[in-house]
Amino acid sequence: MKIFSRNGIFLACLCMLIAAQGANAQAKKATKAPPKKTTAKPAAKNPAGNTQVLDASVTPAPMETAKPAPPPPPKDPFAFDSVRMSLRPDAAIDRNLVKSRTPLAYEHIREDDAWYRERVWREIDIREKMNLPFRYKAEDDNGNQRFISILLRAIKKGDVTAFDPNVDDRFTTPMTVAKVGEVISGRCDSVQVIDWAKDPTGSKGIMKDSLVCKEFNPDDIMKFRVKEEWIFDKESSRMVARILGIAPIKTYTDDQGNVLGESPIFWVYYPDLRPVLSSFEVYNGKNFGARMSWEELFESRYFSSYIVKSSIENPYDMFIKQYIKDDIMRLLEGENIKNKIFNFEQDLWSF
Repeated sequence: MKIFSRNGIFLACLCMLIAAQGANAQAKKATKAPPKKTTAKPAAKNPAGNTQVLDASVTPAPMETAKPAPPPPPKDPFAFDSVRMSLRPDAAIDRNLVKSRTPLAYEHIREDDAWYRERVWREIDIREKMNLPFRYKAEDDNGNQRFISILLRAIKKGDVTAFDPNVDDRFTTPMTVAKVGEVISGRCDSVQVIDWAKDPTGSKGIMKDSLVCKEFNPDDIMKFRVKEEWIFDKESSRMVARILGIAPIKTYTDDQGNVLGESPIFWVYYPDLRPVLSSFEVYNGKNFGARMSWEELFESRYFSSYIVKSSIENPYDMFIKQYIKDDIMRLLEGENIKNKIFNFEQDLWSF
């Protein structure tokens, strides 16, 4: 009985050991089992763009950004001269003569007959009494009747070509219409101004950018420069004056109104301008019916001017103001040049 009991205890222990080993093997299999595959869904799109996109094939939605306001279009520098046609006859008579006017051709002067030639530069001050027709401000079917308006309108339409005065006065460098508009009105500048929408009282100092464009004022043009030649034609035995070019002069001032200087804006070749000037009448305060054309005014020399430069005894090609500083003495020097030209013609005759 003792032997049996010992054998039974041994078998029981062996069975318990085998059961324990089987349980350990099952536990190891459970720990080594691979995890189940799960399909990860892409992250939801964030309109603010603060989360990363897990799937590279999914492109994020574009972020909405505030677009800057486009700058305002530049103002037309020629907008001051708007031609408004009359819808009814604006005169008691039919005025067809002005429209059909054409300038007379110049008489040809042979080079051999040009026995005497001198070049002269003059300035026409339209504030003088004789030159007041240059400032006539009336409106017509042809537009404003100021002389500067006539010049600018001819350039804008392409009837004549403007030439750059900063290069020379020999009509070598043409200017575009846009360049002429930029010169007469100046460029647009960006300045800081108070943002009254965000700062109604102006106490917070909130500023914003504002585009400021200067507008051209035709009344600022007070002078015109005329380039001409005086020629003695020995065939006809007379002195002939031929205008070569006309240039409006602009006076430049600082913010306080102090005059900095003056300079021509552009040059216009006068022979090209003659057909345009023949279609515009000059203001006549004495008789509105007896009006000459601008071409006739220049050819008949019905204007007042003073000489600012000449080719007479001027080897350095200087203006009178460059070697004579006194204003009165400059005017006297201009009269002296005029007398030299006049006396040359008179001295040819003997009685």
